[in-house]
This record gives sequence, structure tokens and C-alpha cells, in this order.
Amino acid sequence: MFTNREHAGRLLGLRLAHFEQRYGDDVIVLGLARGGVVVAAQIAEALAAPLDVLVVRKLGAPARPELAIGAVTDGEHPQRVLNERVIATLGVQQEFLQQEIERQLQEVRRREALYRGGRPALQATDRVVIIVDDGIATGATVRAGIQSLRRASAGRIVLAVPVAPPETARALGAEVDELACLETPDVFPAVGSFYDDFRQTTDEEVIALLAKGRWHG
Repeated sequence: MFTNREHAGRLLGLRLAHFEQRYGDDVIVLGLARGGVVVAAQIAEALAAPLDVLVVRKLGAPARPELAIGAVTDGEHPQRVLNERVIATLGVQQEFLQQEIERQLQEVRRREALYRGGRPALQATDRVVIIVDDGIATGATVRAGIQSLRRASAGRIVLAVPVAPPETARALGAEVDELACLETPDVFPAVGSFYDDFRQTTDEEVIALLAKGRWHG
């Protein structure tokens, strides 16, 4: 469906074009690191809006780090979202869970410092915040970001993604003020299946996009 993340971002920028006229300088765009920042940069450019990064880390299961048992984000209002069903099924011990949360929070802080290069985070209070990712499968990481922005008293939260499964889109759509999702295919093997080029985004790319983007609005 999409050539690459830039292509998906341009299409979302067209979908959200009316935001510039409707909300003006109240809009900020947050890209989930790392791939979401590439998509978000195109949206921010289309709306002439400030761009920032939203770092959310998956909590990995014991001996199976690829299996998410939740997600965490830091900042002024840290949030954690836990998959209680998976935690109970695997019998994850509280001690492991707390250690994994702290380990991932440390990584969140490290990446935020690296990506922003000393710049302060954009303030979401009373702003129209567009959260962007390059695609959503389960939605655990996005959900942690949404909750963090609610705690930060964002005025309006918009979730913008190129592709997501129908049930995930419906569930997350109920948690935000507005959802912009270009495609909701019934068959959803993986996010990368919907891109011709889904190469991994590097830290250097994220740093360059944030440095190039408009920072203050």
C-alpha cells in the first residue's frame, strides 16, 4: 500500500491538511520512535507544525523479550500499560516486572536525551497533539503514549497511522478524540507487509529529522 514511511506520511498529511486552518499554532506532532518520526516529519511539514519525539518502550516477557507484556513511557507524566492477561498466563513475577519497567524507563530517558540533543520536550498542555506511528499491530505502545498525553492535559489527542487491524483501530479510536487511519485490512500479518520499503529507522535519522523540524510553535 505504501512505498515507504515518507510516502505514508505525505498521504496522512493530506488527510490532516485541514488541521492547519482549523487549529493553527495549537497543533504539535509527536512521532513514536523510531519509525513513527519519519512519518510524523511529513505531517509536521504539511501542517507547518512543531515536531517532537514520543519514546515508548515495550516491556518484554521473561526469556521472550519479543513478546510484549506491556509498555512504558517517561516524561512529566510517566505511564505504564500492562497486558494483565499475558502476565497472568506466563506467571510473570512482580520482581521481574518491576526490574523490566525500570530497565525500559532508563532506555526511554537515554533515547529522549539522544534524540532531542538537549532541547526541552514540547508541552502538550491545551494543545492539539497528533500522535503518529508507522503502523499499529496490538497498540500497546501507542496506548501508553495516549495515557501520558491525557495526564499532561493535552487539549485534543489525534492518532494518525497509515495502517492498523480493524479491531485495533476501533479500540484505539475510542481512546482518542480523532483517529486518522488510511487502511484497516482484515488480513494483517505485520506492519511491514504493507510497505515496499520498511527498512529499520536509525537513531541518526531520527536525530536529523528532529533537528530539521520546526521546534517551537
